[in-house]
Amino acid sequence: MFAPTPVKQIKRKERSINRGNLKIFSGTANPKLAQEVADYLELSLGAIKISPFSDGEIYVQIQESVRGEDCFLIQPTCTPVNENLMELLILLDALKRASAGRINVVMPYYGYGRQDRKAAGREAITAKLIADLLTTAGAERVLILDLHAPQIMGFFNILVDHVYASPVLLEHIRSHNLEDVVMVSPDVGGVARARAFAKRLNDSPIAIIDKRRSQPNVAEALNIVGEVKDRIAIMVDDLVDTAGTLVQGAELLKKEGAKEIYACATHAVLSGPANARIDASPIKQLIVTNSIPHDPDKISKKIVQLSVAKLLGESIARIHDDSSISELLTKYESV
Repeated sequence: MFAPTPVKQIKRKERSINRGNLKIFSGTANPKLAQEVADYLELSLGAIKISPFSDGEIYVQIQESVRGEDCFLIQPTCTPVNENLMELLILLDALKRASAGRINVVMPYYGYGRQDRKAAGREAITAKLIADLLTTAGAERVLILDLHAPQIMGFFNILVDHVYASPVLLEHIRSHNLEDVVMVSPDVGGVARARAFAKRLNDSPIAIIDKRRSQPNVAEALNIVGEVKDRIAIMVDDLVDTAGTLVQGAELLKKEGAKEIYACATHAVLSGPANARIDASPIKQLIVTNSIPHDPDKISKKIVQLSVAKLLGESIARIHDDSSISELLTKYESV
């Protein structure tokens, strides 16, 4: 069974990081991850006061000078999505009015990203709306981890750096020297992701689960394209929400003779019955990142959380230094 990688193993790359006029701030959505990022950069989190009024409105005050500084604000828009989104917008406005030199938003998880097109008449495209709101509020650059759909980058009229958690997940998987692995895409839309994982995992074969989605959060797995019998199947996706698709896929893989079944995803949304479904499923282990915070004592014991602090921290350093982000992704394991 896979074992979690302790956060203490994170080490800063042996290279000079220019910390001049660099400041890291955090909202309340995932302060633990923000602190890990700050620790990696050997910086302290910037001082912010965030408190609610009695009617639920959010009060924000930046409690140190940011005039002319390169500010990075870490805030995923995870549950509670609307509160965290509104807090992010207010934080951006506060930084803008405090004359920050450049305002960069770091979004480990981009909420509302699944509504990226009109699948039916009279639907909203919320992924585009969020991009417009962030820009209007004052964001000048955005660093995002594993967008649900890469085309969302085109919804922005500001710079977007899109990084992937695949190096974190693959490094963990590769360390266990698994044999006879087949990477499995839970749907046709995820084939490119599964193929990319398979290529970097000794050119493993891939399989595809054919499914039909009747409504949001409801999907039916029908059959598997590819050979999984007597192999270790690793399902790969960008996020796990209610886990219905994941569990149905795992049950189908077991039916088709998979020897062991694992799963990995960047974002562990884990809403509704997700944890109970995972516990009762044939999945041996689900590997996720800490892009969305969860108390390990309150989620399924089959779930292993890996930290993306090193990846985000190094990305921030490279943006600040005007260094290459793509080079980071190709050489991640040497960071």
